[in-house]
Amino acid sequence: MGKIIAIANQKGGVGKTTTSINLSAALAEKGKKVLVIDSDPQGNTTSGFGIEKNELENSIYELLLGDCSVEECVIKRENTRLSILPANVNLAAAEVELIDAPSKEFILKREIDYVRDKYDYIIIDCPPSLSLLTINALTTADSVLVPIQCEYYALEGLSQLIYTVNLVKSRLNPELDMEGVVFTMYDSRTNLSEDVVQNVRSVLKQHIFDTIIPRNIRLAEAPSRGLPINEYDSRSAGAEAYSSLAKELIRKNKQ
Repeated sequence: MGKIIAIANQKGGVGKTTTSINLSAALAEKGKKVLVIDSDPQGNTTSGFGIEKNELENSIYELLLGDCSVEECVIKRENTRLSILPANVNLAAAEVELIDAPSKEFILKREIDYVRDKYDYIIIDCPPSLSLLTINALTTADSVLVPIQCEYYALEGLSQLIYTVNLVKSRLNPELDMEGVVFTMYDSRTNLSEDVVQNVRSVLKQHIFDTIIPRNIRLAEAPSRGLPINEYDSRSAGAEAYSSLAKELIRKNKQ
């Protein structure tokens, strides 16, 4: 049965989508069969894989509304073990349209349960808010991976996210756990990044991954080419970091 990991942080700009794209690609490169679910109406994970999000016939929006099946909206990337369940701006309307839907917190879970055995890992990119879309991701997931930017406000909002995770765990998904925290946008040239890492390690009572994702220009360029970093520049520091994170995740889950 596939491991489902929600990548969440209500704070924007922390490398959440970058991690969703590149961790998924690194896991697939290591022989794992991976499904990436874009549950953010911005659709940046979708476009980050070179998919034209405004020309989609079916997406997670149609899936949540019951207009298509998972198989009808999943896009398989050629010559890889990676598939994408895409999103676009239509998804922003889903919360309003689903407001009276029965068990609306479990719609995504019901659909993904049909296919989870086909994958080793299912990665869900959550929107940067604690919305119905995020709740659906958390009820579907086995665990939550939280990217934290190496800046002074790193812990801002994290306590609220952990509170929400615990609330979902107690009321909706008793199997939900914290996968851990990964530091992103680390700049080795500054004392600030190292100070933040040490500060968070000292106060956070959660698993913290040893791998730290650096600030890297090639990592920033890759989405504009519609490629994950391991395809855009496999020798870059960003590609090496996400490869290391994938190894660490596999080792942690003994898969």
